[in-house]
Formats: sequence, C-alpha cells, structure tokens
Amino acid sequence: MTLLPSSSLRRQLLFWLLVSTAVIGALALVDTYREAVKTANLVSDRVLAGSALAIAERVVVAENGSLEVDIPYVALEMLTSAAQDRVFYRVDGPPGKFITGYKGLPTIAQTDSQLAVFDNATFRGERIRIAVLQRSASTGINSVPFAVTVAETTIARRQLTQAILLRSALRLALMIAGAATIVWIAVTLSLRPLYRLGDAIAERNPDDLHPIEQIVPAEVQGLVETVNSFMVRLQSALDALRNFSGNASHQLRTPLAIIRTQLALAGRATTLAEAQDAARKGDIAVAHAERILAQLLLMAKLDAAGSKGRQALSPIDITAISQEITADRVPAASAAGIDLGFDGSGPVLVQAEPLLFGELVRNLVENAILYAGAGAEVTVRTRSTGDGALLEVEDDGPGIPKERRELVRQRFAREHHRDAPGMGLGLPIVEEIAQLFGGTLSLKDGAGSNGLLVEVSFPAPATS
Repeated sequence: MTLLPSSSLRRQLLFWLLVSTAVIGALALVDTYREAVKTANLVSDRVLAGSALAIAERVVVAENGSLEVDIPYVALEMLTSAAQDRVFYRVDGPPGKFITGYKGLPTIAQTDSQLAVFDNATFRGERIRIAVLQRSASTGINSVPFAVTVAETTIARRQLTQAILLRSALRLALMIAGAATIVWIAVTLSLRPLYRLGDAIAERNPDDLHPIEQIVPAEVQGLVETVNSFMVRLQSALDALRNFSGNASHQLRTPLAIIRTQLALAGRATTLAEAQDAARKGDIAVAHAERILAQLLLMAKLDAAGSKGRQALSPIDITAISQEITADRVPAASAAGIDLGFDGSGPVLVQAEPLLFGELVRNLVENAILYAGAGAEVTVRTRSTGDGALLEVEDDGPGIPKERRELVRQRFAREHHRDAPGMGLGLPIVEEIAQLFGGTLSLKDGAGSNGLLVEVSFPAPATS
C-alpha cells in the first residue's frame, strides 16, 4: 500500500500560528483603534477646552448690560495643526442669544456643568469636534450666563488615530514574523531526534530487529515503544517461520524419499503384487508426511499464539471434548490391538480454546496408541480437583524411563521406541498447549508402577 504524502509538520504549525495570531491581531487592532480614537480625542479635547476657556475669560458685561467679547485670536491659533484643520467658534448669551462667531455652528444645550462638554457634529459638510463651556459674567449686582462653543475639523485626529493604528499593526506584523521564525527554528531543532531515529532505522540490516535505543522526546517515546513491541512480535513470527521451514525441510525429507523410492519400485515392478506392495508403502509414507506436516503447522500456530500472549478465553467442558475424541480414536486403537476407554462423568470446566484443547487430547491419545503396544489398555480420565481440573491419559505399556522423561518433552526427541512412526512432537505440543491455558504437564508411572500416566492439570476458570 502506498502512503499518501502528508503535509509538513512545520507548515501545519506555522499555518495554525499565523491563523491564530491573525485572529488575535485583528481583535487587538480593533481594540487599538478604539484606544487610538480615545487618545486622539483626549489630547485634542484639552486644547479645545483651553481655547474655549481663553475666549470665556474675555467676555465682559457692557455699561448697557449686554455682553461683549474681545476674541483673543491666539486662543484659536493654538488649535491650528500641520493637518490644516479649520477652526470655528461662537458665543451665545442668555437666553440662547447669539453674540458673535459662526452663527450656524452647532452647539450643545446648556447644562449646569462648569466643565467643558464635548460632542461630534457636522458643519459645512465636514465632521467637526465641538467643545461647549458654560460661564457667567458678573455685573457687580448679578451675573449673566453665556456659552462659548469652539469647534475644529477632525483631520488631525484621524491622522493621529491612523498613525497609532499603523504603528501597532507594524509591531504586530513584526511580532508574528518573529514568532514564525522562532517556531520554524524550534520545530527544526525539535525534529532532529526524529530524523536521527529515521536514519538509525534506515541504516539497519533487514534482519536486525533488536529494540530501538535512540534518545527521543517524551512525546515520541510511546511511538518508539510501540515500534519496539511490534519488532518483538515480528521477530517471534520470523523465528516461528524459520523453525517451521527448517523443521519441514528436515522432517519431510525422509517420507518424501520413501515415496519416491516406492514410486520407482512400482514403476519397475514386474507383477501386480509388487506394484501394490510399493503403492501401499508409499501410501503409508504419504500418511506419515501428512501427520508430520499437520504437527508442524500446529507447532507454528502455537508459536504464533505464544507470541501474542494469552487471550481472553471462555470456560469449556473438557469432559465432553475428551470423550468425543476418545470415541473417534477407538477404531484406530482396536486396529492396533489396544483397549481404549474413557472414565469421567459430569462437566469439568477449564478456561481454554476448544480446538487447541482438542489437539491436546488427540495428541495424548495417539501417542498412547503409538507407544503402548498391542494388548495394552489406555484410559482417558477427566475430573475436577479442589483448585482446578485434571486430564489424565494412562496406559500399561512399556512406559518411559524416569531418566528420559525430561528429554521426550523436547521437540523432535525420540529416545524411546526409535522404530515407532512418531516424530517427537506429540508431548511438546501437549505441553505448549497446556501452558497457553495456564496448565502444567506431568509424566508419572502408571498404576502398579507399570506403563505411563500423563497428567495435565489446569487452574479453575476465573469467575466474573
């Protein structure tokens, strides 16, 4: 399967960094704009208020009781700026009587506040900022209220706001560019252990499956452990494959040679009897090869199951399975002159896999048929014990000497009955299956110290 190229981790991090900072930057610029407008108004409003106060201080009461004002043009000049803003003013007496200035200039209704009041308006098609200051002129007997309105266009304010916003945007852009550069460098440095890990794996020999010992960041340690676990399982699978192929080539060589020999003899036979005899011997060799292959495949399956560990199993009744397999082997036992029977009643539960347990019983029964000898009795038993279950296969044949019992538990060991058609895998298969289900295999003397008693004990099934 071809892996599709994925996007660069560097680019992904940069993309999300730029997107997130762009969103945050846009929100920050909106807030900066508001603050810039507020700052520009605060600075310019103070000048407006100062101009209005300077004009208000020049308002006096004439002899006829009317208000007169001598406009100090320096108060208006202080409003001029490089932006060439235009300045407007007006003075109103009571009750809203226009005294001087621009009569059409908008103003603000009188309030009780002695502080300047500010507002935005439009005058002659231009946006303006106005400041209104309420004061009173004294006649010595009473006081006459008046209002001074000073306004200017907002060109300078807008320019100041834009300058603040532009500088903030520039600083933000520099910050994003710096952060992107730092992330690029940081990711490059952080990925170096992964590059070294990839190089170390690429330089390995295909047969080298020992665990990776490369130092990697903590975030990648789990991946390395998973790869190491996979390589351990792969090594077990490869070992099982090598064992199977090696054992198959070694064990099948003899029966295949016999088959070829018998075919050659059948081809050179001069009589029908000779040809039939060669065919019979060849058929026996084929059956033997089939048994060898079946046992080798079972051993490979056991190797694979052992590398995976014990899986979740359900309780099974070993009495029913053992009784069925024993009944199936009665004809073969009778043909070999062996009395095969079963002893057991009632369900006996073991936590196991039915097919593999069946192979365990089948190997024990067939081993007994092969080695017990004609005239022997073979009994299969199942029973419950205080802490588990027991499977026994007992015969009264020649048995196995105590000093050789450990040897026959090894694969391909055939120290006893060298002329028997077995290949030394029966008991090893039984023991390995038993171990998969937590059981143990024991070889003992039969009743009266005659024959062999093969005993397989299993723990009690777990209760939920």
